[in-house]
Amino acid sequence: MAATSSSVKLSFFLFLLYGAGIVSAQLTSDFYATTCPNALSTIKTAVESAVNQESRMGASLLRLHFHDCFVQGCDASILLDDTSNFTGEKTAFPNNNSVRGYEVIDTIKTQLESLCPGVVSCADIVAVAARDSVVALDGPSWTVLLGRRDSTTASLSEANSDLPAPTLDLSGLLTAFSNKGFNAQELVALSGAHTIGQARCVQFRARIYNESNINSTFATSLQGECPSTGGDDNLSNLDITTANTFDNAYFTNLLSQKGLLHSDQQLFNGGSTDSQVTTYSNNPDTFSTDFGSAMVKMGNLSPLTGTSGQIRTNCRVVNS
Repeated sequence: MAATSSSVKLSFFLFLLYGAGIVSAQLTSDFYATTCPNALSTIKTAVESAVNQESRMGASLLRLHFHDCFVQGCDASILLDDTSNFTGEKTAFPNNNSVRGYEVIDTIKTQLESLCPGVVSCADIVAVAARDSVVALDGPSWTVLLGRRDSTTASLSEANSDLPAPTLDLSGLLTAFSNKGFNAQELVALSGAHTIGQARCVQFRARIYNESNINSTFATSLQGECPSTGGDDNLSNLDITTANTFDNAYFTNLLSQKGLLHSDQQLFNGGSTDSQVTTYSNNPDTFSTDFGSAMVKMGNLSPLTGTSGQIRTNCRVVNS
């Protein structure tokens, strides 16, 4: 009877793991240990160089991973260029004139192809580069599981429908993240990525001119950078205090109604996520730990493994 009970418990435990997407078959931390032992150090060096040249690139590479994983899973589909008979994700509304860092990934891929031809996937490069970008900006590290393969397809429609917009209310954010298997705590933790990077005027204009749940001095200062008409591509920091450091200041700003995007301030606006924002504003270590865990989970979204997909030799095009 005891053995049967133990078996049932084990089966239930495994069900929870797989059901929650915690286990990803064939993804391991040492996937390239023998096939390309210098892969991780090569990526890290290239990312550090890119971030040193332009600190904003750290946020761009982190966002690139997010926008990849939320569409078809973490399969480097976002990197595919359009062709005469193929439309990729780069021109989707959330990505067009917004997602950056493609050239950095190209550089890394070229270096890795010289070291280990046809071994390291573009999807893994994007995942590792996101982690190394956060570390380069004094943020937490986490173990990136590896072994993803690259897709041969992309989805413009899915990019337009699945990537959460900066205009979403809290209910919309919760739904968008729940659809990918994330709970409210993970939504708030991942939103903390906005402690680095910038946003375009067109994304926050309505908030700074029309919304009431915004610090008036903050709104006025932003109006100087983002006029009511024109200047759509003018940039402002998502975190007004420490824009080039990955810390918990984003959450402290929300407590003072200084969230740049509508979707940012929705996390602290009298709703169910207020307490989590407060927790992270008071406990930077808790935020760092939860962010790392949520990033591991995001990196496990529907990866292609085994013989699925391919290892693209050029991240922008499918192998011929």
